[in-house]
Amino acid sequence: MSSQAKKTFKVLGLQQIALGNIDKSVLSSLWVDTFGIEKKSNYRAESENVDEDILSLGKGPYAVEIDLMQPINPDKAPFVHKPPLNHIGLWVDDIHKAYHELGEMGVRMAPGGIRKGASGFDVFFIHPKGNAENPLSGAGVLIEMVQAPDEVKKALL
Repeated sequence: MSSQAKKTFKVLGLQQIALGNIDKSVLSSLWVDTFGIEKKSNYRAESENVDEDILSLGKGPYAVEIDLMQPINPDKAPFVHKPPLNHIGLWVDDIHKAYHELGEMGVRMAPGGIRKGASGFDVFFIHPKGNAENPLSGAGVLIEMVQAPDEVKKALL
């Protein structure tokens, strides 16, 4: 499938930005204490080497998640604090169609396939670097594709 072919999925909007630092309290001082953005939960996963605070900016289906991340072990991959803008998340209307079609277009996916993300939605990641087999990538930025729930699809479609 060429990148010009008609897709059967749609990117709906920005779901999240993820920021990393060796110490997430530095990020929290700005985003929570200074900006006053609501912290809604925490997520910790040894397998992903991440300890994060999940914030919410905005309301309802238009809210954007802001993840403030620090590594559990700064010497172990993945290095969630490098680069400081770790990744962006995009809502998609059909995660399975997006995964399949993007793969056919030559987009390089990060390992792990479709799985549950920190906020409970199905996700997959587009690799920040292309390779010979799959040259399309995030050009230096990790991109998380996130299954939009019905409320978001209704608001953004």
